[in-house]
Amino acid sequence: MFAVIRTGGKQYRVSQDTVLKVEKLEAEAGATVTFNDVLCVGSDAGLTIGGPTVPGASVTATVIAQDRLAKIIIFKKRRRQNSRRRNGHRQHVTVLRISSINAA
Repeated sequence: MFAVIRTGGKQYRVSQDTVLKVEKLEAEAGATVTFNDVLCVGSDAGLTIGGPTVPGASVTATVIAQDRLAKIIIFKKRRRQNSRRRNGHRQHVTVLRISSINAA
């Protein structure tokens, strides 16, 4: 069984015991998070597509850690102007493990 959920402006295809990194959520490590924004649910019986969400469906996940991704270097150069700018950024993410998928 799998589901497509929407969080942080992105869509993720998840199944049970999937570990994924999503945009930072306000939750402590070990807490349980429920996603009600389920776009579709698939199983052996078939595929249920919501319009835009599947009513009554939810995905439950456990927060493993609050983490940061690898540093991304932003380098801007204007040629022949002796102008350079170097900047770095590390995005905050929440690491989740999907514990259950409930289809209505």
